Amino acid sequence: MTFPPFRIEVSDKVLDDLRARLRQTRFTAPTGAEPWASGADPDYLRKLVAYWVDGFDWRAREAELNALSHHRERGTHFVRVAGAGPDPMPIVLLHGWPSSFLEMLPLAQHLADPARFGGDPADAFDVVIPSMPGFLYSGLPSEPLTRAAMARVIHTLMTETLGHDRYAAFGGDIGGGTAQWLGALHPESIIGLHLIHPPFPASFDEPPMSPEEEAFVAAEEAYDETDGGYSAIMGTRPDTIAAALLDSPAGLAAWIVDKYRDWSDCGGDVESRFDRDALLTILTLYWATGSIGTSFRQYYDWPHNTPRTRITVPTAVTLSHEPSMASVPRSIAERACTNLHHWTEPRRGGHFLAWEEPELMHNELTTSFRPLRHP
Repeated sequence: MTFPPFRIEVSDKVLDDLRARLRQTRFTAPTGAEPWASGADPDYLRKLVAYWVDGFDWRAREAELNALSHHRERGTHFVRVAGAGPDPMPIVLLHGWPSSFLEMLPLAQHLADPARFGGDPADAFDVVIPSMPGFLYSGLPSEPLTRAAMARVIHTLMTETLGHDRYAAFGGDIGGGTAQWLGALHPESIIGLHLIHPPFPASFDEPPMSPEEEAFVAAEEAYDETDGGYSAIMGTRPDTIAAALLDSPAGLAAWIVDKYRDWSDCGGDVESRFDRDALLTILTLYWATGSIGTSFRQYYDWPHNTPRTRITVPTAVTLSHEPSMASVPRSIAERACTNLHHWTEPRRGGHFLAWEEPELMHNELTTSFRPLRHP
């Protein structure tokens, strides 16, 4: 099935305006003595903005992105990476917030052509990487942006648009929640799921929580007390913060890079996991598309979510190494799944695990999906 190509094209006018705004940035003074303790470090932000203005080559990155197979159908943008093996398995890779399709590109190359990286061609995948609804070049559905609504968009892409009868799904964060709903709503179409954040049950009432589960839930709630400010404002006053971020590229950088540093397994040095050009590619895409506000929609629409039924399709978990996932017991996922067939805790790679550790995740997905290829 062929589709018209889609090109990423940012005009000179937009880039000139971006640089002019960056040059006029007013930087805040740090609130505390410890860098990053109160949010994005002003000293780091100053250096990042200076490089964005005078060192970052957007046109080179744009050309690299346009070498990929981009398409936009029915309002959904996606990248296709064709499998190089004899019978590649269709798989959709679903990103979270504050991310984009870029997060999945290194993993996609490994999955599509494992022989290139020393693997078996029989383990190849046909890879589809959508921009999630409301992110970058993908529009919003007419209904509230629940996890089920996102699952409907993705299922339409994979079945009606791309023509796959059955396919696999991988994701974390928002993408992982969407994958879970794919498994719940369309078990006949889902070969299996692979997640980096375990699914939670609709209820912990039956059976009562174990002491281990209670300790994890309490620890997660305590962590949210220190980390949850971003979601509180995006879930209650998204237009207020979006107005600031749509007008100030430095503010946009602070809002997003703070989370890349805080949620990744970077030991406090964000550029040990993501080079500066990669960060600025994502920031430029958010800026050029003006989509930071629509990326908040799933937070604002969260109350419209309904309880999800238990997941019956084969499910695998490779646990991310981040504070909110520390000590999560497997039993929580087993409450939500009837067929949890793979569980590993590599203790490296954080919230953006596919981007941080693409080789690790390639091995994990290859292992979990190999027995599902020819049941």
